[in-house]
Amino acid sequence: MDDRMTRLSEVARIAVALEQQTGCPTQLMIAQWAVESRWGATPVGTHNYFGVKAAERHEKCCTVPTAEVVNGQRLVCEAKFADYDSLADSCKDYAWLITQGAPYRAGWQAYQASHDLGALINGVAKVYSTNPAYAGLVGHIASQANVAQAIAAARQEVGHVATA
Repeated sequence: MDDRMTRLSEVARIAVALEQQTGCPTQLMIAQWAVESRWGATPVGTHNYFGVKAAERHEKCCTVPTAEVVNGQRLVCEAKFADYDSLADSCKDYAWLITQGAPYRAGWQAYQASHDLGALINGVAKVYSTNPAYAGLVGHIASQANVAQAIAAARQEVGHVATA
């Protein structure tokens, strides 16, 4: 198994367990992770795999260059991002952000009623990214066969652990 598949398998196991705890869709977590960290290869700071900007709840932070789209123009600027001790911590905070964070409340409530992943991705993208193509990219990755396969394998593994 190559490094990318190993990283995908690892995040899938964590995301499946978090979906069981929080309801945050595994496909969304994996797609966001893939976009923001180039499939786990380049996190922000030490372990921010989701591009979560720093907030009061974060104990660790780092300032790094980031690309933003402003008035149709791609600009590089410095921004303060959260940092974490591990991939699992990064995943947990992302799941909390989507399911409990104020900017996502309306989208999350609508998702709970409809379970429309595409609508949730669009709602998250409007807040999460300044890139107008972001929702399409996250949606595309969420529907890829390799993502579905990693989720199926992780669900099997998590199911075996839960019943053991």
